[in-house]
Amino acid sequence: MKYVVIKCGGSVLENLPRSFYEDVVKLHQSSEWTPVIVHGGGPLITSLLKTLHVETTFVNGLRVTNHEVLDVVEMVLSGSVNKQVVRNLIEVGGKALGVSGVDGMLLKARPTNEANVLGFVGEVVAVNQRIIEDIVKQGLIPVISPIGIDSSGQRYNINGDIAAAAVAKALTANLCFISDIPGILVEKDGQKTKLDKVSKAGIERMIEDKTIYGGMIPKVRAAIDGLSLNIPEVGIINGFESNGLIDYINGKKIGTKIVLEEEIV
Repeated sequence: MKYVVIKCGGSVLENLPRSFYEDVVKLHQSSEWTPVIVHGGGPLITSLLKTLHVETTFVNGLRVTNHEVLDVVEMVLSGSVNKQVVRNLIEVGGKALGVSGVDGMLLKARPTNEANVLGFVGEVVAVNQRIIEDIVKQGLIPVISPIGIDSSGQRYNINGDIAAAAVAKALTANLCFISDIPGILVEKDGQKTKLDKVSKAGIERMIEDKTIYGGMIPKVRAAIDGLSLNIPEVGIINGFESNGLIDYINGKKIGTKIVLEEEIV
């Protein structure tokens, strides 16, 4: 049995087709793969903050988080979004359990090095993987919201991509980012072309020339960090593509595979 951590971004969650959740359930019912979902919820957080007239800003794709913003982030992620994902899995015959990174200190966190700018944005220092393993032993799909906590009880807003990479590292799992695009796209002869494979050096170049920008930056940096620390493989795939997740898991040329330089042939 092998784990695959599936990260669903908030920008795609609301529109993911029923077929995506059916694919997750098929993986769960197989004897080979065990899916673990980590989700975001950025657009819904932004929408609620706007409704509440709370200002929100971003630095390098990460949301600046004060106490007021943090309350809204936790409400959206651990409340409405987490349970929405669980419901969607149940609707297609799956069995799932939603938990927050706060529960059982599943995601132990500390402030980032840019805490003076970002506020209560954290990075994961430890994952209590026994909680995930216990959920799996009960025959359930774990669905994790990326709120972290430290030993003093302080909560932190964890970028979903960074949280997913931390969970994948703890489980030595493959990591799959679900997107609404087929992978990392580059301009070639006036047209957008998908990269089948890209290295760490290639990613750094694309960040520098702004081919990769905004919310994609923490995603690819989390991928590279994870590859150097236990994660066997990282991919970015289109969650709207029929059977895309199953095809990727089965080794078909779907999405963009992210690798370290020494793996490039």
